[in-house]
Amino acid sequence: MRPDSLPKKTIELLDDPTGLRGHIQSSLQAGNTPHSLWDDGHPIDNSLSVVFFLIGLYRRAPDQPPEPCIIFNKRSSTVRQPGDICCPGGGIAPRLDHFMARLLRLPLSPLWQWDYYRVWRQQAPQSILRLSLLLATAMREGFEEMRLNPLGVRFQGVLPPEHLVMFKRMIYPLVGWVNRQRHFFPNWEVARIVRIPIRDLLHPAGYIGLRLKMTHHGAKGGGGEFKDFPAFRFPSPAGTEILWGATYRITMSFLDRVFGFVPPDTGSGPVIEKCLTEDYITGKG
Repeated sequence: MRPDSLPKKTIELLDDPTGLRGHIQSSLQAGNTPHSLWDDGHPIDNSLSVVFFLIGLYRRAPDQPPEPCIIFNKRSSTVRQPGDICCPGGGIAPRLDHFMARLLRLPLSPLWQWDYYRVWRQQAPQSILRLSLLLATAMREGFEEMRLNPLGVRFQGVLPPEHLVMFKRMIYPLVGWVNRQRHFFPNWEVARIVRIPIRDLLHPAGYIGLRLKMTHHGAKGGGGEFKDFPAFRFPSPAGTEILWGATYRITMSFLDRVFGFVPPDTGSGPVIEKCLTEDYITGKG
């Protein structure tokens, strides 16, 4: 299916940012209830991370209209998982984030302007307390990593948590719409900003298989075993980017809930290979 042969409703949404924002909020809310969202029993501690899944408008070329894109960070060589595409995020800063969470529960805040804020506050006040803390963390991390303006983001809703086995962490993705900000200023953790149009993510041709080999220091012949993962390949102006792992799963969860899109089976398609060293885990690369 080519991008210009998408379902008519999808094309209409991609061409109507206001309608798309409303559709995203209602689609995410349909999969969650205030009472069930946080019933996973996971405590707020150092094993919890929050990421901001950001959407914004961007022009591919000066003569083209802006279109909705997912705004990712590309991790720098000085952090763990260097070179990976990710969402801004991290762990909770107890004092600062608790203070910011109280501000988010005040009128006119990005959380207060969410269409379903009053529903959550009335039906499950404890859930809104936790949600405000996670949103405060996401906004702080976005500001630190890419100078995201927290007052210029409209909160859209939540996606299901992701459990990282390799790093023993639970990730809570929150969805935000960046209203007007077009320029970001990455810090030392981020090599650059990567914008992937949603229209491209809905095109099956971009999906590939990723065959990873984890090598070990001192192993003869670069010993290690291969593991296959689904991935998405995007030719950005700065080079080819590969979306895989937890960020890929979060993105697929968003596309499924909002557009009903399921990626193709990558088992019979193109496959690329990549080697990961122990530095990928330790961040010493």
